Amino acid sequence: MKGTLYGIGVGPGDPELLTFQAARIINESPVIAYPAPETGNSLSRQIANKYIPPGRTEIIIRTPMEVGSFPANEVYNEYAGQISNHLMEERDVAVLCEGDPFLYGSFMYIFLRLSDNFRTEVVPGVSSIGACSAAAGWPLVSRNQTLLIIPATLKFDDLIERISKADTVAIMKIGKHFDKVRAVIKRLRLCESSCYVEHASMIDQKVFPLNSIREMVAPYFSMILVRKLDR
Repeated sequence: MKGTLYGIGVGPGDPELLTFQAARIINESPVIAYPAPETGNSLSRQIANKYIPPGRTEIIIRTPMEVGSFPANEVYNEYAGQISNHLMEERDVAVLCEGDPFLYGSFMYIFLRLSDNFRTEVVPGVSSIGACSAAAGWPLVSRNQTLLIIPATLKFDDLIERISKADTVAIMKIGKHFDKVRAVIKRLRLCESSCYVEHASMIDQKVFPLNSIREMVAPYFSMILVRKLDR
Protein backbone atom coordinates (compact mmCIF):
# COMPACT_ATOMS: atom_id res chain seq x y z
CA MET A 1 0.00 0.00 0.00
CA LYS A 2 1.10 3.54 -0.75
CA GLY A 3 -0.35 6.95 0.00
CA THR A 4 -2.22 9.01 -2.57
CA LEU A 5 -0.76 12.16 -4.08
CA TYR A 6 -3.31 14.96 -4.46
CA GLY A 7 -2.83 18.10 -6.53
CA ILE A 8 -5.21 20.62 -5.01
CA GLY A 9 -6.23 23.81 -6.80
CA VAL A 10 -6.96 26.34 -4.06
CA GLY A 11 -8.22 29.06 -6.40
CA PRO A 12 -7.09 32.64 -6.97
CA GLY A 13 -7.16 33.97 -3.40
CA ASP A 14 -10.58 34.00 -1.75
CA PRO A 15 -10.78 30.92 0.56
CA GLU A 16 -14.50 30.64 -0.23
CA LEU A 17 -13.61 29.78 -3.84
CA LEU A 18 -12.13 26.42 -2.83
CA THR A 19 -14.29 23.52 -3.93
CA PHE A 20 -15.91 21.23 -1.36
CA GLN A 21 -13.69 18.43 -2.63
CA ALA A 22 -10.52 20.46 -2.17
CA ALA A 23 -11.50 21.47 1.37
CA ARG A 24 -12.32 17.86 2.31
CA ILE A 25 -9.06 16.41 1.01
CA ILE A 26 -6.98 19.13 2.66
CA ASN A 27 -8.75 18.44 5.95
CA GLU A 28 -8.19 14.68 5.70
CA SER A 29 -4.59 14.57 4.42
CA PRO A 30 -1.89 13.99 7.05
CA VAL A 31 0.75 15.79 4.94
CA ILE A 32 0.31 19.19 3.29
CA ALA A 33 2.86 20.54 0.80
CA TYR A 34 2.80 23.96 -0.81
CA PRO A 35 5.00 26.34 -2.81
CA ALA A 36 6.50 29.44 -1.24
CA PRO A 37 9.02 32.10 -2.30
CA GLU A 38 12.62 31.91 -1.08
CA THR A 39 11.62 34.14 1.82
CA GLY A 40 8.18 34.95 3.17
CA ASN A 41 4.86 33.18 3.44
CA SER A 42 3.04 30.94 0.99
CA LEU A 43 -0.08 32.34 -0.68
CA SER A 44 -1.53 28.88 -1.27
CA ARG A 45 -1.02 28.03 2.43
CA GLN A 46 -2.69 31.29 3.40
CA ILE A 47 -5.71 30.58 1.18
CA ALA A 48 -6.18 27.07 2.57
CA ASN A 49 -5.38 27.94 6.18
CA LYS A 50 -8.89 27.49 7.61
CA TYR A 51 -9.10 23.98 6.15
CA ILE A 52 -5.80 22.67 7.58
CA PRO A 53 -6.22 21.07 11.03
CA PRO A 54 -3.50 21.52 13.67
CA GLY A 55 -0.74 18.94 13.81
CA ARG A 56 -0.40 18.23 10.10
CA THR A 57 3.06 17.59 8.66
CA GLU A 58 3.90 20.46 6.29
CA ILE A 59 6.41 20.56 3.44
CA ILE A 60 7.32 24.07 2.29
CA ILE A 61 8.48 23.99 -1.33
CA ARG A 62 10.80 26.99 -1.46
CA THR A 63 11.25 28.20 -5.05
CA PRO A 64 12.51 31.55 -6.37
CA MET A 65 9.95 33.40 -8.49
CA GLU A 66 12.42 34.59 -11.13
CA VAL A 67 12.73 32.32 -14.16
CA GLY A 68 16.25 30.99 -14.60
CA SER A 69 17.48 32.01 -11.15
CA PHE A 70 17.70 28.48 -9.74
CA PRO A 71 18.24 24.90 -10.92
CA ALA A 72 14.54 23.98 -11.17
CA ASN A 73 15.15 20.27 -11.68
CA GLU A 74 17.22 20.01 -8.51
CA VAL A 75 14.64 21.92 -6.46
CA TYR A 76 11.68 19.82 -7.57
CA ASN A 77 13.70 16.61 -7.40
CA GLU A 78 14.47 17.35 -3.76
CA TYR A 79 10.87 18.06 -2.75
CA ALA A 80 9.51 15.22 -4.84
CA GLY A 81 11.83 12.96 -2.86
CA GLN A 82 10.44 14.26 0.44
CA ILE A 83 6.86 13.76 -0.75
CA SER A 84 7.72 10.31 -2.07
CA ASN A 85 8.98 9.25 1.35
CA HIS A 86 5.62 10.07 2.94
CA LEU A 87 3.70 8.30 0.17
CA MET A 88 5.83 5.18 0.64
CA GLU A 89 4.87 5.25 4.32
CA GLU A 90 1.19 5.16 3.31
CA ARG A 91 0.58 8.83 4.14
CA ASP A 92 -1.54 10.83 1.69
CA VAL A 93 0.01 14.12 0.57
CA ALA A 94 -2.04 17.12 -0.57
CA VAL A 95 0.03 19.53 -2.66
CA LEU A 96 -1.58 22.97 -2.73
CA CYS A 97 -1.45 25.10 -5.84
CA GLU A 98 -2.77 28.61 -6.49
CA GLY A 99 -5.50 28.69 -9.10
CA ASP A 100 -5.66 25.43 -11.05
CA PRO A 101 -2.88 22.80 -10.79
CA PHE A 102 -2.58 22.31 -14.55
CA LEU A 103 -2.80 25.96 -15.66
CA TYR A 104 0.71 27.31 -15.09
CA GLY A 105 0.50 25.48 -11.76
CA SER A 106 3.61 24.48 -9.82
CA PHE A 107 2.05 21.10 -8.99
CA MET A 108 2.68 19.84 -12.51
CA TYR A 109 6.42 19.54 -11.74
CA ILE A 110 5.67 17.24 -8.80
CA PHE A 111 3.09 15.39 -10.92
CA LEU A 112 5.62 14.67 -13.67
CA ARG A 113 8.04 13.21 -11.14
CA LEU A 114 5.70 11.07 -9.06
CA SER A 115 2.47 10.25 -10.90
CA ASP A 116 3.90 7.14 -12.61
CA ASN A 117 4.72 5.56 -9.26
CA PHE A 118 1.89 6.69 -7.01
CA ARG A 119 -1.88 6.94 -7.23
CA THR A 120 -2.51 10.57 -8.12
CA GLU A 121 -5.65 12.69 -8.15
CA VAL A 122 -5.88 16.25 -9.41
CA VAL A 123 -8.57 18.51 -7.98
CA PRO A 124 -9.19 21.45 -10.33
CA GLY A 125 -9.50 24.94 -8.91
CA VAL A 126 -11.00 28.26 -9.95
CA SER A 127 -8.41 29.76 -12.30
CA SER A 128 -7.09 33.30 -12.11
CA ILE A 129 -8.50 33.86 -15.60
CA GLY A 130 -12.04 33.23 -14.39
CA ALA A 131 -11.45 35.33 -11.29
CA CYS A 132 -10.05 38.28 -13.28
CA SER A 133 -12.86 38.12 -15.81
CA ALA A 134 -15.44 38.14 -13.00
CA ALA A 135 -13.69 40.99 -11.16
CA ALA A 136 -13.60 43.10 -14.31
CA GLY A 137 -17.16 42.23 -15.33
CA TRP A 138 -15.84 41.16 -18.72
CA PRO A 139 -17.28 38.11 -20.51
CA LEU A 140 -14.34 36.52 -22.28
CA VAL A 141 -15.57 34.70 -25.39
CA SER A 142 -18.75 33.51 -27.03
CA ARG A 143 -19.80 31.43 -30.05
CA ASN A 144 -16.82 30.96 -32.38
CA GLN A 145 -14.46 33.40 -30.68
CA THR A 146 -11.07 32.21 -29.45
CA LEU A 147 -9.29 32.78 -26.15
CA LEU A 148 -5.50 32.97 -26.04
CA ILE A 149 -3.62 32.54 -22.75
CA ILE A 150 -0.01 33.73 -22.80
CA PRO A 151 2.68 34.68 -20.26
CA ALA A 152 4.00 38.22 -20.18
CA THR A 153 7.50 36.75 -20.15
CA LEU A 154 7.43 36.31 -23.94
CA LYS A 155 9.53 38.62 -26.09
CA PHE A 156 8.02 41.83 -27.50
CA ASP A 157 7.73 40.55 -31.08
CA ASP A 158 6.23 37.24 -29.94
CA LEU A 159 3.58 39.10 -27.96
CA ILE A 160 2.78 41.26 -30.98
CA GLU A 161 2.38 38.24 -33.26
CA ARG A 162 0.20 36.20 -30.90
CA ILE A 163 -2.07 38.94 -29.58
CA SER A 164 -2.77 40.21 -33.10
CA LYS A 165 -4.31 36.85 -34.07
CA ALA A 166 -6.69 36.24 -31.14
CA ASP A 167 -10.18 37.49 -30.30
CA THR A 168 -9.56 37.66 -26.55
CA VAL A 169 -6.23 37.44 -24.74
CA ALA A 170 -5.42 36.74 -21.10
CA ILE A 171 -1.86 37.85 -20.37
CA MET A 172 -0.58 36.29 -17.15
CA LYS A 173 2.52 36.75 -14.97
CA ILE A 174 2.65 40.51 -15.56
CA GLY A 175 5.00 41.56 -12.74
CA LYS A 176 8.05 43.42 -14.03
CA HIS A 177 6.85 42.97 -17.64
CA PHE A 178 4.03 45.53 -17.35
CA ASP A 179 5.70 48.27 -19.40
CA LYS A 180 6.59 45.84 -22.20
CA VAL A 181 3.07 44.41 -22.36
CA ARG A 182 1.45 47.84 -22.34
CA ALA A 183 3.76 48.95 -25.15
CA VAL A 184 2.69 45.90 -27.18
CA ILE A 185 -1.00 46.63 -26.62
CA LYS A 186 -0.48 50.28 -27.48
CA ARG A 187 1.30 49.29 -30.70
CA LEU A 188 -1.73 47.18 -31.62
CA ARG A 189 -4.11 50.03 -30.71
CA LEU A 190 -5.97 47.90 -28.19
CA CYS A 191 -5.55 49.96 -25.00
CA GLU A 192 -9.20 51.03 -24.98
CA SER A 193 -10.34 47.42 -25.00
CA SER A 194 -7.89 46.19 -22.37
CA CYS A 195 -8.28 45.83 -18.62
CA TYR A 196 -5.72 45.40 -15.82
CA VAL A 197 -6.56 43.24 -12.77
CA GLU A 198 -4.38 42.41 -9.78
CA HIS A 199 -5.01 40.14 -6.80
CA ALA A 200 -8.40 39.06 -8.17
CA SER A 201 -10.85 37.89 -5.47
CA MET A 202 -8.58 39.07 -2.64
CA ILE A 203 -9.27 41.95 -0.25
CA ASP A 204 -6.70 44.11 -2.06
CA GLN A 205 -8.14 43.43 -5.53
CA LYS A 206 -7.66 46.23 -8.06
CA VAL A 207 -9.26 46.66 -11.49
CA PHE A 208 -8.41 49.45 -13.94
CA PRO A 209 -8.95 50.18 -17.63
CA LEU A 210 -5.47 49.87 -19.11
CA ASN A 211 -5.64 53.29 -20.78
CA SER A 212 -6.18 54.93 -17.35
CA ILE A 213 -2.83 53.75 -15.97
CA ARG A 214 0.15 56.07 -16.32
CA GLU A 215 2.73 54.27 -14.16
CA MET A 216 2.46 50.88 -12.55
CA VAL A 217 4.58 48.52 -10.46
CA ALA A 218 2.62 45.33 -11.06
CA PRO A 219 2.75 42.33 -8.73
CA TYR A 220 3.30 38.82 -10.04
CA PHE A 221 -0.36 37.95 -9.46
CA SER A 222 -1.77 40.36 -12.00
CA MET A 223 -3.27 40.00 -15.45
CA ILE A 224 -4.22 42.05 -18.48
CA LEU A 225 -7.32 41.07 -20.45
CA VAL A 226 -7.63 42.19 -24.07
CA ARG A 227 -10.91 41.94 -25.99
CA LYS A 228 -11.29 42.85 -29.64
CA LEU A 229 -14.87 44.07 -29.44
CA ASP A 230 -15.26 44.70 -33.15
CA ARG A 231 -15.04 40.98 -33.99
